[in-house]
Amino acid sequence: MSTLTTLARAEAVVAGVAQRITTVRHLHLADRPLVFIPLSMAGEANAPLAAMVGTDPGNPKLLVVPQPRNRDQRFGFAAELAEVLLPYLGSCRGVTEAVTANRGKEIRYRYVDAPQVWVPNSAGVGFVRLFGRSTRFRRTDGDYPVHHSVPLLGQWLTFLADRAEHPGSSMLLSMTEALGMHWATGQSGLEDAQLAALVGWIDPPDGMTGAQAAAVAEDPVNWPPAGPSTDPTFDNEILGAAIKGYEEAAGDASRQARARSAVEEALRAQVEPTWRLMWRAISLLRALPVGARVEGRWAEDRDAFSNFVLYVDGGGHPQPRRDGAVNAAQRLHRMERALQSYAVQRAYDDPLVMADHRLTGEAFVGEVTLAQPNRIDDSGKRRVLRPRIQVTTGDPVLVTPGAVMFCPARPGQKARVVFVTPDGSTGQTDVVLELSGGLGRSLSPAPGSVPEVGERLCYTTLSDSYMPPGEFPGRDETPWT
Repeated sequence: MSTLTTLARAEAVVAGVAQRITTVRHLHLADRPLVFIPLSMAGEANAPLAAMVGTDPGNPKLLVVPQPRNRDQRFGFAAELAEVLLPYLGSCRGVTEAVTANRGKEIRYRYVDAPQVWVPNSAGVGFVRLFGRSTRFRRTDGDYPVHHSVPLLGQWLTFLADRAEHPGSSMLLSMTEALGMHWATGQSGLEDAQLAALVGWIDPPDGMTGAQAAAVAEDPVNWPPAGPSTDPTFDNEILGAAIKGYEEAAGDASRQARARSAVEEALRAQVEPTWRLMWRAISLLRALPVGARVEGRWAEDRDAFSNFVLYVDGGGHPQPRRDGAVNAAQRLHRMERALQSYAVQRAYDDPLVMADHRLTGEAFVGEVTLAQPNRIDDSGKRRVLRPRIQVTTGDPVLVTPGAVMFCPARPGQKARVVFVTPDGSTGQTDVVLELSGGLGRSLSPAPGSVPEVGERLCYTTLSDSYMPPGEFPGRDETPWT
């Protein structure tokens, strides 16, 4: 937890309401997201109990497994879920757009839209991963066949779970993590994992503080858990009796139908409050202005979606249970690069995120007090344009001469530190920077390329410039590990 987030949590306690820790929204919010609220049976590994799913807040679909230990009913649930999820995925396969690749030498096509699935919490993401693994290898013929849509559902669930691990992706999102990224509450991070309590701090009812709203939300009578686990009291006193009644009605169709209806009503009462809460939280996020670099990350999601569509349409096999050595190393490398890029992009988009880096000396904000826009450097073989500016700042400056810095307002331009001169009497520091890149092609700077005196700017050592991918050996050349 950063220093500023800790301060915001303290302010939330004093103010009685959650405090914003970002100025913009750092994730894409689709026009037509799909909300998926799964419930699983206690004591059974990924045995689905129920789910509420859909794209219309006023018309959710409830899927129920009246006896989760019954294998046929579990995979019947999977087929019903496929009836909802697969058409939603297909609805994103409409219009395509042409994009250049390989430095403009090639043209490829990607979809202009991609799916976005919301689950209440990180445990919901875990459910998606486990349920994808339990369905993508199922056979549609032979012994114990499943519906033909079940293995395909498993492939797509696995794809979404993999994208959820990719930093900055907005295809499968945990609501508690998304809200916690943008607001700090007056409770612990562990308590923030309870969706109703978290929303209570962010948007408390009239006449209540966030702490009071969270206390009400923590009572399962008022707000059932957001899943996948259910409340033990509900399991023992209501659900267990309903499932037992369904089992005892076996052989009597009308009686079993009534018993199934009782199970459905009990489970509906568990998921409907979370369903309403999810759409309320989506509205809270939609009200935030979006960050400038969010669209670029969503384009990467659309690339991944388009590529996986081609893979599936081409008869691609289900994803392996575990990666090989080279694939695992490549995946880790991609994730590390994406995490670094995501952190830099968030800081570039958001002054509040950048403020954490200012505290650590990785960035400073100051005013341009001197400028030499037409300065020429003739020390080399040819004359080059190298303007210099002086920035005066009150932030701590820990960089040394020779360090290269970047300005979020001019991301294509480098600024090399020439001098750092602190003034002990005023507490200010003068930093002289030499600029290169983004200046135009002549010995005169392009209009607006050199900061003017009086302009207030941020400079940081954080860089989102292109990083070449790492090199890895072929599968047959992989050393034993």
